[in-house]
Order: sequence, then C-alpha cells, then structure tokens
Amino acid sequence: MSAASELWAVVPAAGAGRRVGGPVPKQYLPLAGRRVIDHSLAPLLAHALIRGAVLALDPEDALWGETGQAADPRIRRVAGGVERCHSVLNALDCLAETAAAEAWVLVHDAARPCLHETDLERLIENLIDDPVGGLLAVPVSDTVKQADGRGRVGQTLARERLWRAFTPQMFRLGLLREALSAALAAGELVTDDAGAIERLGHRPRLVEGRSDNIKITRPEDLPLAEFYLQQQGRAC
Repeated sequence: MSAASELWAVVPAAGAGRRVGGPVPKQYLPLAGRRVIDHSLAPLLAHALIRGAVLALDPEDALWGETGQAADPRIRRVAGGVERCHSVLNALDCLAETAAAEAWVLVHDAARPCLHETDLERLIENLIDDPVGGLLAVPVSDTVKQADGRGRVGQTLARERLWRAFTPQMFRLGLLREALSAALAAGELVTDDAGAIERLGHRPRLVEGRSDNIKITRPEDLPLAEFYLQQQGRAC
C-alpha cells in the first residue's frame, strides 16, 4: 500500500461528557453489553484498510484499561488536550512520527457508537481519490430557527443546503495538522476537523450517511443508541 492510500483512525476521547452527567465520562458508559467507546472503535478496527488508531485520552484516565480493546496492539495512546481540537492535534502529531503526510486520517468521535460499516465503506470509497477529503453528514429535515440571543426566533433558515456534520471526517494527515495548527495559532477552537480545513479555503466533500450515527450527549441518547445497535446486530 502506498503512503497516499494508507488509512489511520484518530479518536479523541479525553472529554468529560458533562451534559450526560454522573462520575463516568460518556465514552465509558455501559451500552448494549459493552462500553460506548468499544462500539465506536469496533467498525474502524474491523475495516481491512485501516492500519490502526491513535486514541487521545485524559492523562489521568483510569478506565481505558477496562475496555474491550485496551490490549489491541493497533491502538496507540496519547495525552488529550483541553478541547477536542487539541486532542486531535496531539494524536496527529503522534501519528506523523511514523505515517506520511499524504496518509489519510479518519477522525471519529469516541461518543458516536452507532457508525455503520456501510457508512464507513461509502466514506472511504468516495474520498480515497478526493483532492481535499470530507465527512459523513446528513441533510437537515427539520425546520431550523436561528435565535436572536433573547430566547426568541431571530429568523427561519432555509434548510435546503443545511447538513448535520457527523464523523468520521477524513482528511490527509499533513493537511489536517496544518489546518488545526493554524486555527489554534489564531485562537480559534474549531469544533470539527472540516471547519479547520475550511479555514484554509478548502471545501470538504459531504458524503451522505445514515441518521442513526448519533452522538451520545444526553442521558436519553443511550437507550436510543442501544436500539440502533440492536437493529444493526451489534448488541452483545
């Protein structure tokens, strides 16, 4: 495999998940017989073309060792940062020690456990020869309101061109490192990798995915995620 076609996964997992509540970070909550992060990593590690993963963890993380993939030799661990963008950049810096700048990186949220293998395959097939890269996303189906800052509607947005950004987001290692470094140097804490790429003037491709690729952010997301995993045949 050439350097330009290598694929690696990066999973930022240093967050505390405050909106879910409780003493256990959301990526370690029990879900369908495993932990959330086990489900999130599983499709990435099962894909034949993904060579390994770099996991950004809180330096004081004491729970990773209890997960199903803790002993997997394909996973490297690095210290996470204050924000997601810091964690991703730390993982990219680690990966850059052995992988070429032209290698592809798929950044996936640790709290997004319902990624379907068909979505992952579609993302890779659509982007492997793309000059920029892109992300899984879903067109917005609801009417979207923009608030005025006082708890009232400022305006209704036309939804025809609005998409919900999901992960994985897939970009070249060198380009993404450059983009995140530039954003942080400018004091911008970008919330997704595509946003950092956009800052450099690039236009990532949108690859339509499944709407069940949800992110665990609130307690009510857990039973919904368990239902989706059962439907996918991934519940233990």
